Amino acid sequence: MSTNLELKKQVVADIVEKLKNAESMVVCSYSGLTVEQVTALRKQCRENDVHYCVLKNRLVLRALKELNIEGLDHLLEGPNAFVFGDNDVTAAPKIINTFIEKNKLTSLEIKGGLMGTDVMDVDAVKGLAATPSREELLATVVGCLVSPVSSLVSVLEEIAEKKEAA
Repeated sequence: MSTNLELKKQVVADIVEKLKNAESMVVCSYSGLTVEQVTALRKQCRENDVHYCVLKNRLVLRALKELNIEGLDHLLEGPNAFVFGDNDVTAAPKIINTFIEKNKLTSLEIKGGLMGTDVMDVDAVKGLAATPSREELLATVVGCLVSPVSSLVSVLEEIAEKKEAA
């Protein structure tokens, strides 16, 4: 076999692994971004444990086929970037959506994505971007649990003080 074919097989295997490990993946059209914008986006992705990469559509299609994931074929036309979020399902959509809004970009466009193996359209990706992260949700739950307990402690302290005073 040719070396080129072996390299392509290895790239497809790497993409399969990225897809298996990703909680979510966003497909973006990036034509028209400046080098500075791409550098800033990559930096922001790295800081948030999100992987931004440009891959050949044909090789991504092969990887999707290996995983029996269908429904993204129509998105894989033209130059695309793929953003993989491994630890939090909301991370990749949030990074991309925030970057687009903050920089008022028309040259970076969300086309769709995956949540696990489920295909998402643009609206679903943006909805996921608006969802609080796992850490934010846990903090909210802990806050809700701690609040009644602190109120109960305050009431019990007041009762104890009244009994001591009496």
